[in-house]
Amino acid sequence: FPEAARPVLQVLTGTLGALEERIKLLDVEIARRAKEDELAHRLMTIPGLGPVTATAMAALAPPAETFRCGRDFAAWLGLTPLQRSTGGKQKLGRVSKMGERTLRRLLIIGASAVVRWARRKNVAGGTWLGRMLSRKPPMLVTVALANKMARIVWALMAKGGIYRAPAAAA
Repeated sequence: FPEAARPVLQVLTGTLGALEERIKLLDVEIARRAKEDELAHRLMTIPGLGPVTATAMAALAPPAETFRCGRDFAAWLGLTPLQRSTGGKQKLGRVSKMGERTLRRLLIIGASAVVRWARRKNVAGGTWLGRMLSRKPPMLVTVALANKMARIVWALMAKGGIYRAPAAAA
């Protein structure tokens, strides 16, 4: 590096180190709050939902009674497909992307981690995820899984309990 750039790079490196330390402290605080919050703790039983997403859901999502069903909650997040139906033919398009952007992004990030794991582990074809991955592009499966996760989140918020994975078909 040129000698004139060295002091600037040292300042930038110091700033980056300080930011990394603050991020670590915030991660610890978020994890602590997720364990203390009853709803966030239950939401973390869903694969792909970690402390950040669980605490964000507990803090930002309206009460479950606001929505009639899980699909309404997923629609509020912008994770349901747009309908372009005509003449009795039902056509489903891309997701609407209307609604709560932050929570939608967090769910998609969590779903992409689950899809990436499933592709690496060659998940059994009898599971919903295995069947979807065998027929559809990975990004479409990721958004579909995020939609499914949103519905599960609503169910846990509305009815209580923890997530129990469905048994795989034989």
